[in-house]
Amino acid sequence: MSDKKLLLNLYWHMHQPDYRDQVSGEYVLPWTYLHALKDYSDMAYHLEQNPKARVTFNFVPILVEQLQDYAEQSRIGQWRDPLLRLLASPDLDHITDADCQLIVDSCFKAHHEKMLSPFPHYQRLLHLYELVEPIMKSGQFHYLSAQFKADLLVWYHLAWTGEGLRRKSKVIQRLMKKGLLFTLEDRVALVDVLSETLQGILPRYKALVAKGQIELTTTPYYHPILPLLIDLNSTRDAMPDAPLPKSPSYPDGHARAITHVEAAKVFHEKVFGQKSIGMWPAEGAVSHAALSLLAEQDVAWAATGQGVLANSLKALGLEHEQSKDYLYQPYRVTNGQQDIVCFFRDDQLSDKIGFEYSKQYASEAVHDFVQSLEAIHANSDEDITPVVSVILDGENAWEYYPYNGYYFLHELYQALASHPLIQMTTFSDILSLQESQVLPQPKLLEDICAGSWVHGTFSTWIGEPAKNRAWDLLCEAKRQYDQHVHKLSVSAREKCQQQLSVCESSDWFWWFGDYNNAQSVTSFDKLYRRNLSNLYHLLGLVPPDNLSQSISHGGGNSENAGTMRRGTS
Repeated sequence: MSDKKLLLNLYWHMHQPDYRDQVSGEYVLPWTYLHALKDYSDMAYHLEQNPKARVTFNFVPILVEQLQDYAEQSRIGQWRDPLLRLLASPDLDHITDADCQLIVDSCFKAHHEKMLSPFPHYQRLLHLYELVEPIMKSGQFHYLSAQFKADLLVWYHLAWTGEGLRRKSKVIQRLMKKGLLFTLEDRVALVDVLSETLQGILPRYKALVAKGQIELTTTPYYHPILPLLIDLNSTRDAMPDAPLPKSPSYPDGHARAITHVEAAKVFHEKVFGQKSIGMWPAEGAVSHAALSLLAEQDVAWAATGQGVLANSLKALGLEHEQSKDYLYQPYRVTNGQQDIVCFFRDDQLSDKIGFEYSKQYASEAVHDFVQSLEAIHANSDEDITPVVSVILDGENAWEYYPYNGYYFLHELYQALASHPLIQMTTFSDILSLQESQVLPQPKLLEDICAGSWVHGTFSTWIGEPAKNRAWDLLCEAKRQYDQHVHKLSVSAREKCQQQLSVCESSDWFWWFGDYNNAQSVTSFDKLYRRNLSNLYHLLGLVPPDNLSQSISHGGGNSENAGTMRRGTS
């Protein structure tokens, strides 16, 4: 046996769309700061606790921009997020009915088994509300005292704190022990801890970069599906019979794609002090045209899903049946002038972390993961170094794990960092090893079948009536933008371009569809139409009537509440 090691690229993707109303500046949904308190904080904590571990993180610029915004709000103590404003409010006796509705609508939104049920006092608040809700008239909250609202706001935010924060903060520990009858002083103390945490998120990741422990990468700025901006027909590479929007193309989509990529590169370097060598295309969505565009923008590497590689090899008439024969190596894609190296995720291992290991004891899950890597190592040719890429959402899985995945991640990093046959690397590490000829040059992949990390297709974002309708609304708004934006002042044009960029995010299309949770569909449906309406207003136009009509209603019961998808069906 040789002494070769398996090279493991563990890649955590961090993303939230822009939840701000671009006109008012108010946050409409709280998910950015909640995930910061729970997940972005914890994911940094695990690396700080395991200095021998080495991984890659991807931060989408529009998420980073919001994290900066929340840090600034906390510094000056002026919250534009209504839930944080209510948590800090000195008088909960005289808040509006709309604020009361927001509290009860929002503060039970957590995975009940792992985030609500472990806390008896939080459970009691839910049971109290379930008792009185049927006898309260619509929009009236006469049975809910200021104390109930205070306790509910506190418990909601306690439930959304990360395990690392709970282990370090005496304030969090004291409030959890107290459990009820929280005072204004308690709430102020909690807000101070949350503020400190929000201000520390980005500096902690920058410190990990400075230590050489992580690689940080970016994504096109507002997380658009690049191949679909460039060519809606690329959908049919992997779905030949898919119905498409009525609009034949997204107007000037290639230029819009370049704008997102260029802006991301500039912003990432400004925030983190170094260039992003590689890029995670939003949703791992690639096509030959999209990868060529990235290469032209000096992006050295990109990553996507295993299904894209399998579809591409099949189209080229190459081996695609056994993943061990093709998956565990990077490939080179070229437009004849510029090259880009492309990595492909191991769907099975990635999905195990995202969907399966939360149901197992941490030690069992870690043993299974490590054993899977050992099997890949054992089954590889002796003269080939396997490169395994495990890529997934770094924020949404953990609420389904006990203790926010604390024991799983702690034991996983320890096991991987100390394993004699596994070397934790980053994607740029692999490129350096190729340049120094320690690893062979990547194989040429002569063509690539357009698709994403979900099923190797674009079915999550297009090809279904509601999703196609959403694309047609966007295409029409873009046509109006092109006709009218040049008439505006420079500052007004900038606001319009920012609003257009928000509308181009992939997230709106993700949520449309009957298979998704109705409540989530409704909130994202409203926000998408609100964003499109704001674009018309900024252009000085009256929004069309169809923007007052729901696009999708949902009603399904998607796995993990629909926030994540499996790579394979």
